Order: sequence, then C-alpha cells, then structure tokens
Amino acid sequence: MKDYLNSCPVCDGKLYITEYSCDNCGSTINGFFPGSKFSKLSEEDLKFIEIFVMNRGSIKEIEKVLGVSYPTVRNQLDNVIKALGHAVNTETSRVEILKLLDDGEISAEEAKEMLNNLEL
Repeated sequence: MKDYLNSCPVCDGKLYITEYSCDNCGSTINGFFPGSKFSKLSEEDLKFIEIFVMNRGSIKEIEKVLGVSYPTVRNQLDNVIKALGHAVNTETSRVEILKLLDDGEISAEEAKEMLNNLEL
C-alpha cells in the first residue's frame, strides 16, 4: 500500500493536495499543490525504482534481485520512463545487443530473444 493517495477511494477521481500542515508549530498553508511526477507511479514502478537505485543501476544486479531477464528489466525501466512522461528510445541495434552479449551483460538466450524482437 502506498504511503499516499493519488486517486479518490470513493470514485477513483484524481486527488489534489490542497493543504500542508507543520507538525512543529501547527501552521497550515492552503492552496493548490500539484504532486510530483513520482506520485503518479504505481507501487510496482516505485518498487522497481527503489531496487534500481539500491543496486546503482546495475542491470545485472537488478536481474538477480528480481529474478528476471535483461529484456524484462529493460522493459520495466522503459515503463517507468514513460510513466514519468518521457519518450523512450526502444530501438536497440543489433550491434548494441551483441556488445551486451560480448560484455557478459546478457546470456545467449537473452540476446536471441532481443534479436528476435527487433525483427517484429
């Protein structure tokens, strides 16, 4: 469960922050405060970001933690990038795939899967 709400629990409408309160002095500030980009992410996306950061962006380590393949990690990262409102360059060249294979970043089976996906 998220520590915050971004949709109404009654009608599923979009929620907005309209008040901040200080727990020290009790002051309140009213207004319209848009949430951050991260408040719009799903729990799954937030968990992925946490794992990504804790593993310093090492896709090999993220693969181990999540128990998934390189292409799956890359797809999850692309989904987070899109959810944050950015375009994703999903075109991976054959040369890039072969370099990943040569560097030991992906297995032969993962390279085969990625190459097959290029031809779709």
